[in-house]
Amino acid sequence: MRSRLLTATLLSLVLLPPALLVPVLCAQEAPSPSGPPPASDAPGPAVEDTATTTLNVQVNLVNLYFSARDKDGFVTNLRKDDCAVAEDKAPQVIKNFTQEKTLPLTIGILLDTSGSQMNVLPLEKESGATFLRDVLTPKDEAFLISFDINVDLLADYTNRASEISRALNKAQINTGAGTGSVTGNGDARGTLLFDAVYLAANDKLRMEAGRKVLVLLTDGGDQGSQETLKTATEAAQKANAIIYVILIADHAFYGGGFGSINLADSGARDMDRLAGDTGGRVINVGHDGKRLEDAFNQIQDELRTQYLLSYTPTNSKADGTFRKINLTCGKGLKVQTRTGYYALSAADQGN
Repeated sequence: MRSRLLTATLLSLVLLPPALLVPVLCAQEAPSPSGPPPASDAPGPAVEDTATTTLNVQVNLVNLYFSARDKDGFVTNLRKDDCAVAEDKAPQVIKNFTQEKTLPLTIGILLDTSGSQMNVLPLEKESGATFLRDVLTPKDEAFLISFDINVDLLADYTNRASEISRALNKAQINTGAGTGSVTGNGDARGTLLFDAVYLAANDKLRMEAGRKVLVLLTDGGDQGSQETLKTATEAAQKANAIIYVILIADHAFYGGGFGSINLADSGARDMDRLAGDTGGRVINVGHDGKRLEDAFNQIQDELRTQYLLSYTPTNSKADGTFRKINLTCGKGLKVQTRTGYYALSAADQGN
């Protein structure tokens, strides 16, 4: 059961669905007219048709957030006609195309507090706080989750970077001191990375609107999670959340002797897959504080140069299957977006 993965902090968080807004129509009784009103004065059918049409469009619309780069950096002057999108190799008609500089942003910071991060945690705290101060606006929100042998919600949704900063400062390394993982794994160095990603995407971001981003600060290793790379990735894709992974390691924990994280390592490969499939990417900083600052700056630049493309898929079946997306915006441009989406029904999206 996933519920066993939550500590008292996260378990106590009850995520209520948005309140159902029920319009109340107040009217006064009027004297009956002497004769039937003209047909043109009866607006009922027209309003009903409009509402039905709008609902169908909203349910079927697929939103793609993406950025595009050439050899000189991010491209910020693309137009709708510059891009082409295909779903399962079938060409799609682009309906909306905008550059999203001001759309509200929801950011989740996932902080690895396992023993492997002992000497780099202070760097992560400082750079993470600076990043949020620079990125968050009054209409944005952020939350903070730490993960080690447990998964803890350290700060819930707020648009105040200072609140996240205070929570970051309180984060501590937790190896379990020989007690083992809460999952029953006897290894006290358990790191519930995939569980943290799943919970952040499914429990925190799935019902949010607009741009959604998870930033992971970790060495990429997972020990003890009940979720897997596959289920964590699926949760992020279903939430339409972009994942950026900042690979950072305490080399003393591993015995030192190398200058950067080896991307051939299985944990780093998993992170490359997790980020790439959701439209983000991995930034490897080793244990260099300056490179960590630069990594946060890169993410900030990408968020400021993103586009939003929308289309109504030609395959309208909401059968829960995964649809592969291919987006191109001209020769020589590298487009960064999610690799696909799950065609969920409205009921499945609300569960």
